[in-house]
Amino acid sequence: MAAKPREPEAPGPARAADAPMRVRELAALVDGAIRRGVASPLRVVGEVSGLRERTHLYFDLKDGEAVIACVLFANVVRKHRVVLRDGLEVVVTGSLEFYAKAGKLSLIGTNAQPVGAGALDLAFKQLCEELRGLGWFDEVRKRPLPTFPRRVAVITSRSSAALQDVLDTMRRRCPAVEIALVDARVQGESAAAELRAKLIVLSRNHRAMGIDAVIITRGGGSAEDLWAFNDRALAEAILKCPVPVVAAIGHETDTTIAELVADVRAATPTQAAMRLTPDGDKLLEQVDIAHARLRGALLRRTADARRAIEALSRRRPLANPLSITADARARADRAADRLADRTRAKLHYATLRLERLSARLDAHKPAAELARRAQRLDHMADRLERAVAQRLESEQRKLDSSERQLRAVGPQGVLARGYSYTTLADGRLVRSASAVSPGDELVTTLAEGRVRSTVAGAPPKKQPAALKRAPKDDPAPQMDLFGEPTPDSKG
Repeated sequence: MAAKPREPEAPGPARAADAPMRVRELAALVDGAIRRGVASPLRVVGEVSGLRERTHLYFDLKDGEAVIACVLFANVVRKHRVVLRDGLEVVVTGSLEFYAKAGKLSLIGTNAQPVGAGALDLAFKQLCEELRGLGWFDEVRKRPLPTFPRRVAVITSRSSAALQDVLDTMRRRCPAVEIALVDARVQGESAAAELRAKLIVLSRNHRAMGIDAVIITRGGGSAEDLWAFNDRALAEAILKCPVPVVAAIGHETDTTIAELVADVRAATPTQAAMRLTPDGDKLLEQVDIAHARLRGALLRRTADARRAIEALSRRRPLANPLSITADARARADRAADRLADRTRAKLHYATLRLERLSARLDAHKPAAELARRAQRLDHMADRLERAVAQRLESEQRKLDSSERQLRAVGPQGVLARGYSYTTLADGRLVRSASAVSPGDELVTTLAEGRVRSTVAGAPPKKQPAALKRAPKDDPAPQMDLFGEPTPDSKG
């Protein structure tokens, strides 16, 4: 990075003629020679090459035979609105400086102007191309002006002639339109930022302030005087303004970015006021015409209504109002007569129907029929009572028979016939002699009471079924409670 070199150091102590010098001493000699031998400022013309923008502008200035490095610091670029591009031929004003740490000689510029077209014109064209590509100049984007604005904000210098033109024109054309003056600088380095700030405040508060449109204007001047209106940030503020913006900058031949972005471009401040303010005289003419049309329509409506009333007055009800009452009374009398006739007819028909129904009732003798049905009902009740008694008696006999059979086959009945059953001490039923062992306690249940016994000997061996036959004179084997023969019926 090129920067301002330090001041050359004071010469040190004398050294021998053939002694080598240090690099910094050589650099000091070169810097001193440049300062003493090259007058400043210099104006050098050449072609821009290798343009680099890193806060500051760095580029090479060259012609067909030589190249020198150049630097334009950021404050210089802002102050002179320098716009460069590779291949552009420019005149750089500045001074030569040697940067010892990098061993580099640079031309430190204090200004740079293109050869031929001025820098402002070039910057204007480049910004126009950019904004046109973004669609900021498109007519389809622009909004129509309000027909009858209530209040119009005028952004300009309080002391400018353009403000007086706007005020005079608007007051002459339509004094009813209010004017809100927004004082702002319209020339100088800080003018663009101030104009943008005032427009942003208007945009944020336009509803509370009742602003329907904005005029941004100033009188004529040079390109440098009007340059504040070529600011990109100001153009963006105009683009984003929520109400229509009319721009009238300079004379008719002047063109600025603000005018191209605005919704309406006016050639002069007076024309801007005329575009936004309705013509009071024409409005009065329109009011007179509307008044005449309204009066004629009202007279015609009145005449039509009068003729309609006269036609209605010639009708019988309105000509003789009592006839309406007479007609209504006659209709009421006729209706009453019809009602009486219908009532008598219905009464006569009802009487005949009642007589027919009475005759039919006498023919059927309801009292005798009721007596017969009551007698029949009593007979059926007696039969039902006898049937129920017989059924109960039959069911009782069946119940007694079932009870006797149940007692005969029940466990207690079996025991009463001389049978018994034997169990072990733990209640298990003894079905065969092999189920017990010597010493087992047995309990034999009889019809009356129980007998406890102890097995004394070993049980007999089980014989084949073919050999187990009781002698003919042996009694029948005793059956236990479950229908199986017991080993010892006598316990």
